[in-house]
Amino acid sequence: MPAISPKLGEFLVKTTGSKDIDDAFHKVLADYLELKLKTLSEIIDGFQKKWGMSFDEFKENLKDGTLKKDAYSFDTEKDFWRWEEAETLIKHYEEIKNQWI
Repeated sequence: MPAISPKLGEFLVKTTGSKDIDDAFHKVLADYLELKLKTLSEIIDGFQKKWGMSFDEFKENLKDGTLKKDAYSFDTEKDFWRWEEAETLIKHYEEIKNQWI
């Protein structure tokens, strides 16, 4: 198990107002996961509003050629990759959160 320096441990305890290092680390990680999930949700919501559909619908429209915009344009492909990344990461962080909290 990796050790943390006493200075870092003291800083974490003081910053979080925790009773010990384990509690402080738990709070920091829980807050981090919440922030990541919030940011990813905002990204996903933005794409859903922009395109007027879910990611699964977006993928299906790309696949069958019914997307209203050019499926091969740089902007469409960029949105696809960023949206797919956000969808993948939100599942990843939700899984970690469920194991952690």
